Amino acid sequence: MLIKNKIFLLPLLGLTTAAVAQTPGDVTNQTDYKEVYKQGGISNVITTTVPFLNISPDARAGGMGDIGVATAPDANSMHFNLAKAAFQERQTSLALSYSPWLRNLIPDVNLAYLSFNQKIKDFGAVSASLRYFSLGDITFTDNTGGVIGNFKPNEFAIDAGYSQKLIDNLSMAVAFRFIYSNLTLGQTVNGQATRAGLTGAGDISLYYQNNNWKIAKKPVTFRYGVAFTNLGAKIRYSANSRADFIPMNFRTGAGLTMKFDDYNSLQWSVEISKLLVPTTPLYKRDNNGQYIDEDGDGNPDIEAGRDPNRGVVNSIFTSWADAPGGAREELDEINVATGLEYWYNRVFAARVGYSHESTQKGGRRYVTVGAGVRYSVFGLDFSYLIPIVQRNPLENTIRFTLVFDFDKLSKLNDESSNPYPGRGNRKNK
Repeated sequence: MLIKNKIFLLPLLGLTTAAVAQTPGDVTNQTDYKEVYKQGGISNVITTTVPFLNISPDARAGGMGDIGVATAPDANSMHFNLAKAAFQERQTSLALSYSPWLRNLIPDVNLAYLSFNQKIKDFGAVSASLRYFSLGDITFTDNTGGVIGNFKPNEFAIDAGYSQKLIDNLSMAVAFRFIYSNLTLGQTVNGQATRAGLTGAGDISLYYQNNNWKIAKKPVTFRYGVAFTNLGAKIRYSANSRADFIPMNFRTGAGLTMKFDDYNSLQWSVEISKLLVPTTPLYKRDNNGQYIDEDGDGNPDIEAGRDPNRGVVNSIFTSWADAPGGAREELDEINVATGLEYWYNRVFAARVGYSHESTQKGGRRYVTVGAGVRYSVFGLDFSYLIPIVQRNPLENTIRFTLVFDFDKLSKLNDESSNPYPGRGNRKNK
């Protein structure tokens, strides 16, 4: 069976590879590898299944360089750092986000995200979210070119979590995630019956917020966050296929929000992130360029790096020191992003951000801009991505988020039912 068009573009859904000359298989020993890597001549991109889990789904984060581990809490805290939800100002919040994805390459791929937070008094919050990723229409054909049918592969994740304050300034959260990935709709590929990939994952995160800082006599809120997300089992798409890692991720960062007066405030945040999955090692090869298998186990021997066929827990700890290029390559696997957010009267917002990834690890480097407005019980956010590299598949990426403020809705209902606003629910005698 042949699958036309989009399935083969799946690696681009989460990253864009840099145009460099070689891969790890193009060099024969660690000394050459390190030297060529140092000169920027090797691309060793880390890939995973279900990369849609790492796409920033909401427009507010999208306008600030795709950051969120230490920004002010909002309805979309679940994706970056659920521990923030315990500090959110609103008792009940709901947000709906939508983003056309890779529209420069594919016309009908999109990501939708629905999130909900409910505070429990002043010490905790329960949260849930649904992420749905559609790959649009794909034509399946047999080996003779006959059309089997048109299908719509899709992936989704359902999340639920709880966050709680440990002390006045510190909170912790845990979240659980069910992941479903149906890319071939049960078709037979290369003689093997495929199936939907199913797995589970979890997040654990911490968040610190201190509202008592001052800079130049102006009130400042300091925030710090750390999150381990998508920690879960590998995923498999057929009975005999190899199980692959999902995008387990580490993220940490800090931020400051300064209030200049009753109307103007500015938030600045910076964060780093790293995938906690294996890096492709450098394999041994003979003089003819053939891989060497001294043990006869069917797996080539490793010249530098670590065996990528290892367990999930093992990978979480060893992924910090498994790159064949040593410390230089490990540092390149850390992505850096920063963003600014300006608010006027808590009604109008303007945002800008920058995200940086090594060209040898994917090369996603882009500027983002965004805006937001709040009116009554509704809010609307918008973001736009501007790549640094020309002809980048992420070019012209836009995101929209609609936010609902149930607290304001409750106040409006109370006032409309009370003929004497400000005097309680009875006539003032």
